[in-house]
Amino acid sequence: MGARLGTRRADDDLTETHEINVTPFIDVMLVLLIIFMVAAPLATVDLGVDLPASTAAPQPRPDKPVFVSLRADLSLAIGEDGVPRDGLGAALAAATHGNKDERVFLRADKAVSYGELMAAMNLLRDAGYLKVALVGLDGGGER
Repeated sequence: MGARLGTRRADDDLTETHEINVTPFIDVMLVLLIIFMVAAPLATVDLGVDLPASTAAPQPRPDKPVFVSLRADLSLAIGEDGVPRDGLGAALAAATHGNKDERVFLRADKAVSYGELMAAMNLLRDAGYLKVALVGLDGGGER
């Protein structure tokens, strides 16, 4: 409750005013604002990672590389020909003429999850192909 102080008349006692004193409210709001301004940057997670630079020279691509593609619908293909998952080993053996040391280039659609890409890599490993190169886009073209 507030009271109006000022010139006092003889017939007038202290009169009550029905106004809210907002000064303490503003003080509390400013303190909360400062607390949130300090705490907000501390609440965000930001990991600074310094990645090592690679000094490896790009490996030359073979004349006729073997591409295994994982499409957005999770189907596999060797080159342009679709292959069932259980027939991937036989189809790769035919494409590489049985040479399991030949490098296989694996490319996947952008919509494919990491887990599905790892499952495709496991299929290649189970078929005996351990030299797997991941294909990505570099400046608009395949690398």
